[in-house]
Amino acid sequence: MKGLLNPDNRYGDDKSSAACSLFGMLDTTGRRFSSEAVIRAITNMHDRSNGLGGGFAAYGIYPQYPEHYALHVMYMSQAAKANVETYLRAEFDIEHAEPIPTSPANGIVNPPDVWRYFALPKQLDGLSGDDTVVQRVMHVNTSIADAFIFSSGRNMGVFKGVGFPEAIARYFRLEEYQGYLWTVHGRFPTNTPGWWGGAHPFNVLDWTVVHNGELSSYGINRRHLEMFGYFCTLQTDTEVAAYAVDLLVRRHGHSIETLAKILAAPLWSEIDRMPPRERALHQTLRQVYGSLLLNGPFTIIIAHTGQMIGLTDRIRLRPLVAGVRGDVLYLSSEESAIHLVCPDVERTWTPMGGEPVVGTVGVAPGPPKSAATTQAAGRKSARGRG
Repeated sequence: MKGLLNPDNRYGDDKSSAACSLFGMLDTTGRRFSSEAVIRAITNMHDRSNGLGGGFAAYGIYPQYPEHYALHVMYMSQAAKANVETYLRAEFDIEHAEPIPTSPANGIVNPPDVWRYFALPKQLDGLSGDDTVVQRVMHVNTSIADAFIFSSGRNMGVFKGVGFPEAIARYFRLEEYQGYLWTVHGRFPTNTPGWWGGAHPFNVLDWTVVHNGELSSYGINRRHLEMFGYFCTLQTDTEVAAYAVDLLVRRHGHSIETLAKILAAPLWSEIDRMPPRERALHQTLRQVYGSLLLNGPFTIIIAHTGQMIGLTDRIRLRPLVAGVRGDVLYLSSEESAIHLVCPDVERTWTPMGGEPVVGTVGVAPGPPKSAATTQAAGRKSARGRG
């Protein structure tokens, strides 16, 4: 037996189930900033990924097309590009189309052709514009071979692929973009293949999710979502989380707090001890949305227009640290990354399992009153501050 002195990989496993790195940064004033800090933060957690996936979501990057859906498409063949463009021209008014700018980067090999289309749907068929776009995205991803729409929101975009995240940033020339909210992921695939479509973030409309962990509930989550027209095609469990958030918040109108109660529901033994009114709420959510419970260890960072949310599983089996300085909220797998890009961070804290950390544009960020925070000045602990 070898490797006994390596406590992180005692038996020489070819995968690390606890890895993957997450980082998010939101300026709640809406001020846009470059990708420099998030790239430095994720690079600091380099060893949590293995080069088989990296990606970024950036919000506020397409102010010249604020109302148009920015469709980012991967093509694995020229035939796929011709087929998708024929479909898009039939279903959308396309204001502008172009290849997504890229540059050669070490570690990036055999990339697909990536294009973006700024478009509005032509026929709504009695649906909202958002529902129509979701239908069109699902059609392309399930019906046209060798092509995937991997980003479909307005004034935002996903950039992802196979490589370390810092290499993906160089490949997509992210230094040229300015956004008010960035999330980033370094991937260490465990039970699913490392390929371009399977990298994080996962997206539908302006919702994105980056994830550390494994969702053993993927099968039942996927089947439940198929009843509502969401089809998983990207071979990674995190895809269900993006569609579940869109279903629960945008279509069913639930708050972020209720979303957390569904995705990271308390144990039944905890529910039994709750006051009657609260117990009845949780029992109802478990009965109605039990198939959307995310079972297994996870930390996710969810983002959409104007908001960033951090959430862990109910017993916190994957790390998440939050930090605040002024109007900026940070979320990270490791606290060191926050201190690297913000040496004068004012407060940091470890969120409770199943309790969301929510940052919203126009609302000053801060820890909940129940959080045990660390005050950067003097490095002393405080409870109930902020």
